[in-house]
Amino acid sequence: MTSKKPSITSKAALSAELQALLVRAYDNGIDVRGGFECRNGAEYPDWDVVVTEITKNERAD
Repeated sequence: MTSKKPSITSKAALSAELQALLVRAYDNGIDVRGGFECRNGAEYPDWDVVVTEITKNERAD
């Protein structure tokens, strides 16, 4: 099985990928709130990702 990695070349593309990932996880019953350590070996830096639920904007369209 070949897995193609999406091309992320902007902050907007990164935001879209993160949004899609969080929605898929949420739809599968995963509580996505909290901190996640992303350890990446010697080739890439390690990251600490914190996900916080925020209040939705209530705009009248």
